[in-house]
Parts: sequence; C-alpha cells; structure tokens
Amino acid sequence: MTPDHPPGLDLDRLRALLDRERPGLVDGPLTGRLIEGGRSNLTYAVTDGGSRWVVRRPPLGHVLATAHDMRREHRVIDALHPTSVPVPRPVLLCEDEEVLGAPFYVMEFVEGTPYRTADQLVPLGPQRTRGAVLSLVDTLVELHAVEPAQVGLADFGRPEGFLDRQLRRWGKQLDASRSRALAGIDELHAALGRSLPASPAPAVVHGDYRLDNVLIGEDDTIRAILDWEMSTLGDPLTDLGLLVMYSVPLEVPESPVSTTASAPGHPTPAELIERYAARSGRDVSAVSWYTAFAWFKLAVILEGIHYRFTLGQTVGPGFDRIGELVPVFIHHGLTTLQEG
Repeated sequence: MTPDHPPGLDLDRLRALLDRERPGLVDGPLTGRLIEGGRSNLTYAVTDGGSRWVVRRPPLGHVLATAHDMRREHRVIDALHPTSVPVPRPVLLCEDEEVLGAPFYVMEFVEGTPYRTADQLVPLGPQRTRGAVLSLVDTLVELHAVEPAQVGLADFGRPEGFLDRQLRRWGKQLDASRSRALAGIDELHAALGRSLPASPAPAVVHGDYRLDNVLIGEDDTIRAILDWEMSTLGDPLTDLGLLVMYSVPLEVPESPVSTTASAPGHPTPAELIERYAARSGRDVSAVSWYTAFAWFKLAVILEGIHYRFTLGQTVGPGFDRIGELVPVFIHHGLTTLQEG
C-alpha cells in the first residue's frame, strides 16, 4: 500500500460505495491517510481534494466484534448530532465486510486539535488552557443532559446495576492479566465494592472522556467529541471521575502515560468538580469513589499492557516502563478513596 492507500482502506471500493449510496458527495479521486493516536479502532482521513471525511473501522485482523462495534459508534453520533453535543456529522454506516474487510462508518472531518500532553498545551498559555479544560466540563454537562429516550437511545445500555457490573468486569480483566504481586490492588477493588454509591438517573456515558478525545478549535471551544467506542447508558459520574483522575498530576518523570494536568493554567480537580456540580445540578458528594474507580480501571489497563509486554506481544518506546506506573495508580486510588 502507498501512503495514499493505507492498509485497511480500499479507496476504490469506498468511492464506489459512496457514489452509490451518497451520489454527488465525492468530486474527484480519493486519497487517504491513517490518523495516528487511536489505541483501538483505526481512523483514516480521506479527501477528494476539496472535501474531507473520516473513516473508522476495527483494527486489521480484529477478533472481538463487541469491542469494535461500528454500528454502536455510528448510532450514538447519529443520535447526538441533532443535539447541542458537538459530534461529527455522520455520513454512512457500512456493515458489508466485502467493501473494506470489516464494518466501518464515514463521518465529516472536523477541524481541531486533540491535546494529549501538558507540553502541547503550553503554547496556548495559561488563560486559553484554562478555558479549553473548563469547556471540556461544560460539554460533558451537555452530553449528560441529553434525555436518552428523546434521541432514540433508550435501549443503548443497561443502567440497572451499572457500577456493580463495571467493578466486576474490571476485576475479571485484572485476573486475566495477573503475572506478579501488586500490593494494594485487591484492597482497592474490595474497598470500591464495599462502598458502591447509588447512581443518579442514567445518561449517555462516553466512557473515555478526556482532553485528547475531543477536538479543540482555534476559539478554544470543543468542536467535536471523538472515540465513542466505550459509550453506553449508565452512571454519568463515571465520566466525571475519569476526567478528574486525568486532572491530577502524576509527578512521574518522563512518564510513558501523560496527563495534561501540569500545564500552566490547568484547572484543579476541585474546580472541575465544582463547575460540573453547578452546571449539572447533580449531587457529586461521592465523586471520590468515581475518581478512585478511574484510578483502579487505569491500573488494570496498564497492568494488561505490561503483561502483554512481558510476553513480547507489545513493542515500542515506553512500553518497558508501563509496569512501574501501575503501583502509582493503585496508590492514588487508595488515597482518593480514603480521603473521600
């Protein structure tokens, strides 16, 4: 494959499909490139020289269809697009695997920047950084204000018992990745189970809501929320807990997992919580539990990456240091729960 024809993207078949299903949309030969940064599903930018679109498909050689459900991702952005929640305009869902070798969907290309590290935020300056992160909270409030039934998402998940299922799910993930003793992780898991909060009314939950999963425009507003692969109906405060967790500086030199929290002007976790509470009207008194759960979940994810690295299944810069971060996340989880 050439750079204009990346693996997993047959541009001739894609063009034929678009000409058939959306006649007049494409005006000229298509070229495409893989957009780096995604951890799971593959994302491509495609253009005819005038207009641009984005194609999302599962990884090459994927096996777990449930983890790469294109219909689900397309459904949620299609439902949210008419609302005030910023998502790309959906163009097409294709479940015919003959076209690209897997189901995929096409959406509009949205201009904007995903900020992944504190260093990337520094050129914005403290005031613009603060504004961008606060807009992240405001947009989350807008998402959680959407009434699922009114946008056709009443059956998008099973909110009853959501937190209990989440905790059990990540406990199983931990068991599947056990290759060494991890002081405190079972204690954290058990403590979370003993203090499950009562969930508020269910909402559309993004599942991985943070600064590098949104596109920030030049006016520092959020142009689009991306990466809906973990979205469902559930407890909205799980999104808030994850956002708060990513707003705590890790204070680990040259960490292979970075947050944007140390950028000058970045609001504190307390400011984010207060803003969410004021704008949503929700009771956030149990936010420490949700934040501790986010630390636990990320500890499990990182331990899984470390486990695969020890088996030689994951290669690349930084993976050799993932394992040393896991105890840091466990410590933060325990401390957060105790302080709550």
